[in-house]
Amino acid sequence: MVQLDYGQWLRRRRRVGEARLQLTAALNVFDRLGALPWADRVREELRASGITAAPPQRDALLGFSPRTRQILQLAAEGLTNPQIGERLYLSPRTVSSHLYRSFPKLGITHRSKLRDVINSGNTPTDRPPTPQ
Repeated sequence: MVQLDYGQWLRRRRRVGEARLQLTAALNVFDRLGALPWADRVREELRASGITAAPPQRDALLGFSPRTRQILQLAAEGLTNPQIGERLYLSPRTVSSHLYRSFPKLGITHRSKLRDVINSGNTPTDRPPTPQ
């Protein structure tokens, strides 16, 4: 937060080079923390200083519960529903239910696409998943 304020102050005093350093450091912190409103504010300041910062790579599993994320990760690794259930102490039917509810939110219809979506970090349609 301090780096953002200091970067804004520097930019408004026409010390653009120094401001860019502070703003870039602030952007890295906010992106890492997932503080999207603050990161967007830093991107606006960077744009005003002449730098276009790319939006962060969005995690495709961001809107899912920790348990569902585990199931999706294991399914993407190629494990079957019984194998996932055995590893997480769930029934294969529960695993199937998690996957069935998750696929539409990820914008996929086949298990084979799951690995691609998770590795790319974005849903195939580049839209955020619908809330649970």
